Amino acid sequence: MDQSVAIQETLAEGEYCIIAVQGALCEGESRQSRLLGLVRYRPEHGGQEHALFLYTHRRMAVTGDDVSLDQIVPISRDFALEEVSLDGEVYFLGSDVTVQLDTAELSLVFQLPFGSHTRTFLQEVTRACPGARSRSPRRPRRAAGTQPRAPGPGALELAEAGGSSFDESRQDGKGLLVDQSSWGQDKPENLLPRQNKSKSDITDMVRSSTITVSDKAHILSMQKFGLRDTIVKSHLMQKEEDYTYIQNFRFFVGTYNVNGQSPKECLQPWLSHGIQAPDVYCVGFQELDLSKEAFFFHDTPKEEEWFKAVSEGLHPDAKYAKVKLIRLVGIMLLLYVKQEHAAYISEVEAETVGTGIMGRMGNKGGVAIRFQFHNTSICVVNSHLAAHTEEYERRNQDYKDICSRMQFRQVDPSLPPLTISKHDVILWLGDLNYRIEELDVEKVKKLIEEKAFQTLYANDQLRAQVAAKAVFEGFNEGELTFQPTYKYDTGSDDWDTSDKCRAPAWCDRVLWKGKNITQLSYQSHMALKTSDHKPVSSVFDIGVRVVNEELYRKTLEEIVRSLDKMENDSIPSVSLSKREFCFQNVKYMQLQIESFTIRNGQVPCQFEFINKPDEESYCKQWLSANPSRGFLLPDSAIEIELELFVNKTTATKLNSGEDKIEDILVLHLDRGKDYFLSVSGNYLPSCFGSPIHTLCYMKEPILDLPLESIRELTLMQLQTEDDGSQLERPMDIPKELLMMVDYLYRNAIQQEDLFQQPGLRLEFEHIRDCLDTGMIDTLSASNHSIAEALLLFLESLPEPVICYSVYHDCLECSGNLTASKQVIATLPACHRNVFIYLMAFLQELLKNSAKNHLDGNILASIFGSLLLRNPAGHQKLEVAEKKKAQEFIHQFLCNSP
Repeated sequence: MDQSVAIQETLAEGEYCIIAVQGALCEGESRQSRLLGLVRYRPEHGGQEHALFLYTHRRMAVTGDDVSLDQIVPISRDFALEEVSLDGEVYFLGSDVTVQLDTAELSLVFQLPFGSHTRTFLQEVTRACPGARSRSPRRPRRAAGTQPRAPGPGALELAEAGGSSFDESRQDGKGLLVDQSSWGQDKPENLLPRQNKSKSDITDMVRSSTITVSDKAHILSMQKFGLRDTIVKSHLMQKEEDYTYIQNFRFFVGTYNVNGQSPKECLQPWLSHGIQAPDVYCVGFQELDLSKEAFFFHDTPKEEEWFKAVSEGLHPDAKYAKVKLIRLVGIMLLLYVKQEHAAYISEVEAETVGTGIMGRMGNKGGVAIRFQFHNTSICVVNSHLAAHTEEYERRNQDYKDICSRMQFRQVDPSLPPLTISKHDVILWLGDLNYRIEELDVEKVKKLIEEKAFQTLYANDQLRAQVAAKAVFEGFNEGELTFQPTYKYDTGSDDWDTSDKCRAPAWCDRVLWKGKNITQLSYQSHMALKTSDHKPVSSVFDIGVRVVNEELYRKTLEEIVRSLDKMENDSIPSVSLSKREFCFQNVKYMQLQIESFTIRNGQVPCQFEFINKPDEESYCKQWLSANPSRGFLLPDSAIEIELELFVNKTTATKLNSGEDKIEDILVLHLDRGKDYFLSVSGNYLPSCFGSPIHTLCYMKEPILDLPLESIRELTLMQLQTEDDGSQLERPMDIPKELLMMVDYLYRNAIQQEDLFQQPGLRLEFEHIRDCLDTGMIDTLSASNHSIAEALLLFLESLPEPVICYSVYHDCLECSGNLTASKQVIATLPACHRNVFIYLMAFLQELLKNSAKNHLDGNILASIFGSLLLRNPAGHQKLEVAEKKKAQEFIHQFLCNSP
């Protein structure tokens, strides 16, 4: 997930976050999560300067509200960043990269995740120091109190970087001014990566960028290689069958929904009993932690507990190295390999996708790890899809969201991100939550007693949805010869005896896709009783392409000889199937796509959309090109998709007419000419992204108003009280807000999981259209979809319900209801009315908490970040201050406003 977006929201004007990486700040035995952002600044005197911005955070950084600035470290004369080793650290493939940051004022040690994203981050830091002085690489360093270790050649060292001049008055998160006086002006001339040999062959084989590396994805992948090497790589991939053979490796794939419990029993009966030692372990968990803290924040002690339990439960007949751990709230995935295979694992990347409420909460969603094993690309996905028997369409949408939004950076930055489907082998595990339908509970239990699993499977939702090609198209699943894995009374093998008496179901599944895959076993493990689910495992023999080194070298020599005969002075030229694109009737949060084809001539070429002068991106925020860069062999073609999507960031200016659906894209050919693409269209104004006071003056639906009227009302300044203008008296609250809240009050006052379970995307589009056209009589959607639309509406307000001007006053009086009411009383009438109206509605929900299971803490957490937002461009909240914001809302929920 790209967390630089969250950092960008915290920056002042003129500052731009180039790239961000999440790591851990190491202080003795302590590990504190930190987000590191490389930020560029263009001072008034010209040029550009850089600094590292260090942020604290408690959950995945989706928006600026999720992070708090801790420190700014200018990339100045005394700046140095290099790889070190920690005491007792044993290096193996996939281990985190430990770097030490030194300046004249401080020394910090960070652990950054292994993978191409960290490498890209470090390369960008290198670029931030133009013209480093030529010098011999220094000897490897170590953190204080550690033993020296030779790092891999992927290590990076930065020293004597150029000066900076970020805003001198800016403070870090601890209130400390950044000292500008010590920033030097001398610019080093060159920065070199250290060339020390690694201690083990494993490290050398994996991290070396020389031509002797055999796996296809590493060949010529570093940025120092140019067009010729890209051509070599492409030809090698085309001729892969000439120098590889298939070898089987044993994979263990396991999934376990642990229902928020800590490990209470040995995991060997699940992970290693009765099987040969696997070559690869893929172990996934769901519902690792069900506490509210885990739901709304990032940290949980359960991660370490279950990681330790898994590590102790691996097969005793082999030694394993952890390749990667990735977690999103309660969804965790672990990848281990036998130590002897570590040399052949590369390009390890991990990503997460939250599909919970508003498409960002991580209580539901997926995590994935992708990697190269020899010459085969493998992607392992662990997902937890929407619950409840009737919500199969929501599960289908969760699956599609994970597939569309899960993207992995490639080693070669010129290549577009990889999606799940772009892998040779896909292993998908998790609590998919598909149920058994059309049969009552007692009938299901009777069939289980009779072991009539085929009869039960005929009524399995996942089977039906796969048959309908709604999900998992092209995937396989083994025969279900074990009884359903959900739901049991915790600590027993008895079916659910709670009031809900859930029907048994095969919620926990393992599916696969790809060639040369043989499933050896597929079973549940009844011996484990920690959870209300039973763990499931599947063992596979997977055929992996392994390189024959002699044949590989012969193939490479043939390719190089043929390239030597090519003329390299030709100018590349392409033809475009289309150069003008018109997007008609663009709507809020409704994706539109226009595509065109680039067809290459006789000369290999690299293409890229480039920035226009004085612009920081190649296109406007509402537009993107996929892929935005690439490589074409002679006589080949590629389809480019232009994706237009208007969200809360861009809607307000499009509503007001300050921005229009107009842009020019510049497609640049390396060593060739530029092509200009024209983008135009029209945006249909929406209540989403419109200010509260604007909507109060709009007594007609927004789409019934002339564009000029919408523009004038949207640009109208917010007044604290009636200023005596000639405008007609406004409504007390926006009619659109009234429509949604009234619908929920009439239909969803007792709805379970309201504001916690997402709705359906198509229903949101219907809701938006009903609000924008005023056709409330046609409004028909699920309660969850209406609830999510209400949250999206509040999130899209350019000025939040509690105005930015009183934000700090609210924090200061949090816990003092009388003072808090006085602050609310100072709000403009329309904002004050909306706040009182929403609080009254939420209080009604709490009166029905016995049915809807809501409590004040949940509602305060959800609405606190929407109603009380930090002023744009200001420093973001510390965790303690975030809790103050939630406390401010909570006191109104428990008392009459």
